[in-house]
Amino acid sequence: MSVKKEAGRRSVQVEVEVPGTPEEVWRAIATGPGISSWFVPTRSEERQGGQLVCTFGPGMDSAATITSWQPLERFVAEGEMGGPGSPKVATEWSVEARAGGKCVVRVVHSLFASTDDWDNQLDGLEQGWPAYFRVLRLYLEHFKGMPCSGMQFVGFSSDPEATAWEQAGGELGLLKIAPGQQWSVPASPGGLPRMGGVVDSLGKGVHANTVLLRLDTPAPGTAYAGAFSCGGMVMVCLSVYLYGDKAKAAAERDAPAWQKWMDDRFPMPQGG
Repeated sequence: MSVKKEAGRRSVQVEVEVPGTPEEVWRAIATGPGISSWFVPTRSEERQGGQLVCTFGPGMDSAATITSWQPLERFVAEGEMGGPGSPKVATEWSVEARAGGKCVVRVVHSLFASTDDWDNQLDGLEQGWPAYFRVLRLYLEHFKGMPCSGMQFVGFSSDPEATAWEQAGGELGLLKIAPGQQWSVPASPGGLPRMGGVVDSLGKGVHANTVLLRLDTPAPGTAYAGAFSCGGMVMVCLSVYLYGDKAKAAAERDAPAWQKWMDDRFPMPQGG
């Protein structure tokens, strides 16, 4: 854990170097369509005082107010760490140009609290970014400026994390694989839509039971699949980012089957 502790404030910082000009990188991290192309579906009013809303699943919106807006350089969005009554957290995003057509993207989460009660949540934020920053880097390397159609599927399990991943990863052929290995969804009666590509990396961040894939089917893109503890249960997720002219049709065709697969195996808890 690398939580920095000051009077009335706790913070964590994560950064990544990515290819692109400040203009290209800013579009990717500070606009709704850009963020949706590598993270989660996001709506953004790109101005000081505007709202930034990230959707992590059905009924799982995270809203923040943009309190500072300096185009191409920095913005800050402030919201609640959890439910009503939880402390405020400010998230600062910045872009710093580097030589060779690259930029450093830096995110700082600052929690306004004087106790250690929320340090684990801050640590989770810090450890969760490496996988998504890898998706961001792949997006800027291969797909920047291309239309993106995403598919986001989330379910929950009362089983331990490893057991949930054994079920989900087993059905998807994502167990006992290695980076660089060719992969495709196993064929089965009445099976899932075709999806395939190459294993990019395993276990990025704190979550061991995760896989990042570079896709060539049903369209060029990436996919992030995993199971990890969340609020006393285990969340199973599959985030798919498809790019190019065929992306929208593929997402519209395949999303219902993937949603049914998730709902049948990992239903949302009663009451949402």
